[in-house]
Amino acid sequence: MERATTCCFTGHRPDKLPWGTDEDDPRCLDLKRRLGEELEQAYEAGFRHFICGMARGADLYFAQEVLTLRARHPEVTLEGARPCESQADGWPEGEQRRYQEILDQCDYETLVQHRYDRGCMMRRNRYMVDHSARIIAVYNGVPQGGTAQTLLYAMRRGLETHILPLEREEDL
Repeated sequence: MERATTCCFTGHRPDKLPWGTDEDDPRCLDLKRRLGEELEQAYEAGFRHFICGMARGADLYFAQEVLTLRARHPEVTLEGARPCESQADGWPEGEQRRYQEILDQCDYETLVQHRYDRGCMMRRNRYMVDHSARIIAVYNGVPQGGTAQTLLYAMRRGLETHILPLEREEDL
């Protein structure tokens, strides 16, 4: 894939989302809608390849929105960048099914390493940034955590950065 037309994603897991795992929450539905709009804008700007880290929460929302975009624009491709083979092993059964269903629909799959270790998530995040020209982030503004570190790395690498707040100002 050409880096100039590749966009990656970083975002929070359910424990940092105000609605947790309740995807029927109006704030979650609004975020998914805004993600879809952001992806349409990326498509209009020439992005065709999208990389997702396949984590629970916002990553899977992103992947599903990319699949929706691909249904309208068949030239769109989705890459699942997995940090290790056991990524979803400890997840609830329904989330494991969802993960596998999305993975089965990916055009490409990148396995960063076979076994889990402390650095595999960071290596996955750097892989995504190093292969992209744009990053879309769902970010709560807290300077700690993987999302913040990935965003900082992306900014240092000069990626075009699009940050979606978890909630719109009028919702706060």
